[in-house]
Amino acid sequence: MSGPYPIRGSVSLPETELVWRFSRSSGPGGQHVNTSDSQVELRFDLAATEALPEVWKQRALERLASRLVGGVLVVRASEHRSQWRNRETAAVRLAALLAEATAPPPKPRRPTKIPRGINERRLREKKQRADTKRGRQGRDWH
Repeated sequence: MSGPYPIRGSVSLPETELVWRFSRSSGPGGQHVNTSDSQVELRFDLAATEALPEVWKQRALERLASRLVGGVLVVRASEHRSQWRNRETAAVRLAALLAEATAPPPKPRRPTKIPRGINERRLREKKQRADTKRGRQGRDWH
């Protein structure tokens, strides 16, 4: 493996807290797929980790609640024929998931007021359009 995977800033996934499981993949590989354990399942105990700051951890637990099984986040990868590449893919995917889940909430939108000039112009154009249409209603229009 290429060491710890950065989440954001100086915080990264510690290799010691990652639990790997391997199984036979149903993906590409021909006869090779029947003999090698290329599918990767990566487990990360989010509820018990000490690697994340407490605020990040709470944020991630809330946002990933539907994906967690007993506080554990599970990521599977089986796109590649090679177990090594599937390991890389799973770890990168887990780091990206955690980066997104621990991101600070966006700033609340401040409602803006429509400038008076724009509103007046809109009303003036509506009146002009109404006048044009009213001019077409005459009885002698045939």
